[in-house]
Amino acid sequence: MKKRDAEAAEPAGPVRRRGQGELETQVLAAVRAAGGPVTAGRVRERLGGTLAYTTVITILTRLHAKGAVARERAGRSFEWTAVADEAGLAALRMRRLLDGEGDREAVLTRFVTTLPASDEQLLRELLARAEAEAEDGAEADGPAGEG
Repeated sequence: MKKRDAEAAEPAGPVRRRGQGELETQVLAAVRAAGGPVTAGRVRERLGGTLAYTTVITILTRLHAKGAVARERAGRSFEWTAVADEAGLAALRMRRLLDGEGDREAVLTRFVTTLPASDEQLLRELLARAEAEAEDGAEADGPAGEG
């Protein structure tokens, strides 16, 4: 074999592996960008057409199981609509991980203690806001038994 042929047969460099959840994020972004119901084939096109159709279906099905997309029968296949955005998808992943742990308090404690100070402060503000909104909602409902 000539040297040139040997060089041509070797890969140009290492194949980059996607990060965990990266493909789901890309598929969800493609569904959201469609602005309405979209087929898996159209999602594949929006992603550049390099993924196998079955891969797109698998990712859409996983997103559906996570509650990030909704699907409606369209002939023999489905049309997909985004329910969550990228932040919502990340939150769903975090929740699923937390639900899989036995000691939620330990996991949440470790999570909070590893946050940068600015993120910890943001989390405290969000929790305070959620508590205030819950109290406002309870007051709007009136005393128990009324309504």
